[in-house]
This record gives sequence, C-alpha cells and structure tokens, in this order.
Amino acid sequence: MKNPGILNDVIGPVMRGPSSSHTAASWRIARVALDILNQPLKHALIEFDRDGAWAPNYREQGTPMGFDGGLSGLEITDERMKSAGSYAQQKGIVIEYLVSSFPADHPNTVRLTLLGMSGKTVQIIAVSLGGGSFEIRSVNGFPVRLNGDLYALMIFSTDNQDYRDELKARIPPGVYFSIDQLGDRIKYEFKSTYPFPPDLMSHLQNHPVLDDIAVISPIMPVIAGRETEMPFSSISSLMDYAGEKGTDLGDLGLIYEKCISGCSGEDLNARMKEIINIIHSSIDAGLKGTHYADRILAQQSHLISRAEKEGRIRESVVNWIIENVSALMESKSAMEVIVAAPTAGSCGTVGGALRAVSENLGTSAGKLGNSADELVKAYFAAGIVGAYFAQGPGFSAEEHGCQVECGAASGMAAAGIVQLMGGTAKQAIDAASMAIQNMIGLICDPVADRVEVPCLGKNISAAVNAYTSAIMAISGFDAVIPLDQVIQTVREVGKTMPSCVKCTGKGGLAMTATALEIKNRMSMS
Repeated sequence: MKNPGILNDVIGPVMRGPSSSHTAASWRIARVALDILNQPLKHALIEFDRDGAWAPNYREQGTPMGFDGGLSGLEITDERMKSAGSYAQQKGIVIEYLVSSFPADHPNTVRLTLLGMSGKTVQIIAVSLGGGSFEIRSVNGFPVRLNGDLYALMIFSTDNQDYRDELKARIPPGVYFSIDQLGDRIKYEFKSTYPFPPDLMSHLQNHPVLDDIAVISPIMPVIAGRETEMPFSSISSLMDYAGEKGTDLGDLGLIYEKCISGCSGEDLNARMKEIINIIHSSIDAGLKGTHYADRILAQQSHLISRAEKEGRIRESVVNWIIENVSALMESKSAMEVIVAAPTAGSCGTVGGALRAVSENLGTSAGKLGNSADELVKAYFAAGIVGAYFAQGPGFSAEEHGCQVECGAASGMAAAGIVQLMGGTAKQAIDAASMAIQNMIGLICDPVADRVEVPCLGKNISAAVNAYTSAIMAISGFDAVIPLDQVIQTVREVGKTMPSCVKCTGKGGLAMTATALEIKNRMSMS
C-alpha cells in the first residue's frame, strides 16, 4: 500500500459528526460521486450491505448527515450540515436509504445509485476505510480506485471506435492512463497529481463522440504523486536514522510528511498550526457548553474545574486531561467542528492530552504563541506513530474494534507527550509501544449506537494511559516489545475478535439491559 500521510490519514479530517468512518467518509464519497455524475442531482439511493457493519447503526452514527450534506454540495464544516437532510429537500433532491444485499468485501461498503436532472444514472460502490479515508471501487460496473487524493478524468463511450491512441497522444507527462471494456462500453481514465491542461479539457469537451465525461477534483488535504525519497522505510530504520542524526520524533514526523506530500516544512508547519487551532477551539466550545437533542450525555466537562474550586479534588495535569478530553467529545456529540485524530470516535485523546500537558509544562498555556513550534512538533511526533499504525491495521473499528481508535490515539498521544517533555525519538517510540500494549483487544461497543458511552471513558483512559506511558518512557522503563511488533499484534488480535464487538452495537455494553432501554427510548424520541 502507499505510505499514509499525516495530514491526509492521521491528524484529520476536519469534520462534523460522531464518526469519521460514517460521517466524514460518507461526505467525501458523496462529493466525489457528484463529480462522477457531472450534472445536477435529482435522486439518490444509498444502500448498505445487510451483512456489513453499517446496516444496524448508520442513522445513529451520522451516515445520512454525511451523504445528505455531500450530495447537496455543502462543505462539511458548514453549519447547515447539522440539518443536511432538510437542506437537500429544499434543493429538490430526494435521497433514500436502504439496507439490501449486494457483493461486498469490506464491512463498510455502500452502493450509491444517482439520477441526474437530465436522466443520466451512475452506480458507485465505495468503502469507508476508517478515520475518514475511503475508496471508490466501482463505477457502473467498471473497477476503479479513487481515494480523493488525485485529479481524475473518466470518459465512457459506447462508440465502436477505440480512441485510446488519440487520447494517449494528448496525455501530458506524468499522467496515468488506463482503459477498460465491459460489453460495448469502454472507460478511459486519467489520473494526475496536477490539474489537467486546458487544451486537453477543451479537446474532450468539444469531442463529437466522447460526451460522457466526469471531471473529478481532489477532496483530500494533500495531493498524492508528489512524493520524494524517504530516508527511512520502517520503524526500525527510522530509529537507526534518529540515532545517526540525533533527530527527535517531531522532526522525523515533519521529514516523513515532507517526503509524502512534496510540500515545504514551512507549509506543513502552518497547516498543522491551523489544525491545532481548530482542536483548541473545539475544546473551548465544549467547555462553554454544547447542546444537541440526540445525545445521551449532558455537558460534564465543566465539573472538573467546579470540583477543584470547591476543594473536592486538587488541581493536576490529569484533571486537565479529563476536562479537555470531555470537552472535545462533547463538541463532537453536538455536531460541532472537530478534528479526527485519528478518528472522530477517538478525537478527544490526542488533542485533550497534548493541550493539558503543554499547559502543565508552561510551554504554550493552550495558545499558539511564542512556543507554537513545540506543540506543532508534538503533533508531528504523534502523527508519524499514527502513520505507521495506518500501515498496519488502520483505523477502522468495524474491522478491529476500538484498539485501533482509542488504542492508536493513545500511542500517538504518548509519543507527542514525550516530545513536549524534550524526550528522544527512542523514548517517544517506546512510550507509544507501551501505551498501545495496554489497550490491545479493546472492543467497540457504543451504547444506543451513539459515540458517547463508553467512548468518553475510553478516550479519557487512553489519554491518561498516554501520559503515564510517556512518564515511564522518559524515566527509562523498558517497553520490551518493539512498536512495530505491537502494531502487528493489534492487527492479529483484530482478526480474532467477533463482529459483535466491532462497532455493530450487537455486543459488549451495548447489549446490557440499561443500554437497550436507552436505545429504545432514544429511537422513540
């Protein structure tokens, strides 16, 4: 697989909704699907495989909000996303949802059938890969592979003449070209890391026969195909490089992302500062108080400072971690703008822990002022751990349970905390290893299919686990099991876990009498 990017696949996406797999990925799939349709949408049928993970809980976990907003052309940060279904109706778009049966090789598989205003129909099969990542795998029966990180053109023709030579002659350097045929239908496909030249677009749009053209724009933050050679290829070679160069993990994370993206260090640092500002704004919004009808938990993040003021607990960095994590999770559950790091279900862990520790150390007081660089480096340290985790099991709870959400986030946060404390790359990697070791086998069992209970407690536990693992690593504790072996173990354990404890709402705490009563009550409200 290609190397995942920190900004594309780990620290992000910026989004609304309870679940990055359900909401962010569905929004991205919808936006690319609109480009493929290439005309105003009239009607959409969204189908979920009845044997997949989405079928039992797609409504509760925000999937319709993502599809409704994406198919209506809304940005995911738009306030109107909270009522995306109503917005679609106002635009005259009919969107239907159905649980049905169709071939699927991934638990998060969806089939979209879109009808345009002129009568054009396209059918798309896509999968959500976890953390907002996605892949469109089929368009009108043709196999494709679209991840939203490239410019693309798809041309469909039923004319008997083969236009491949004509099209090849017009391809600029560096553009990927492929051709497929199904019966009397031919698909020509272009992919490019840069926008297509105007003369090619003009030729295609004015062609006498090739009139079914889809122009697909990138939806991911970083465009693919601009990679440069990486000075390390694995965690072990990364550690060798760090030892030779005396480089800390934050700098290694930046080097990694520069090689993945082809962007400058200045550009990447600026982008990460924007991400951190959004995370801090989400914490502040949660602490001020959020309200949303369809959620289980009322605001609780303010209770920590109240207990401190009343003398019932003493002020501590752990208190601040709990407060920040809770505030982030409350903003998520209220459909406010958040950053999935690496997922929405685990969005409280990294941001909550790093802000609390940075305040405790006096490095930033929660603001991006003179010490912004230290916090940015901590996020790049967290990000590179997440990037190697993404190369292993990935972040889909539907495949591996919550060990790949809160577990991954805990390892990322531990590395970031070590970076804030001035630790070495080895100490940061050891901290990540210990933190993830402590969370292997963690199930995903959201009560009433809302990402609140026990998700809040798991995020807080993951963040505190990150802090204690960082303290242990800085103090010289032995991680024993190398991080790459820990990550591989997570993958293997995930394969043995039954589907009922992998975000289906059919096992664990989700099946207790209290949880079932809550689900019944909320479904009737």
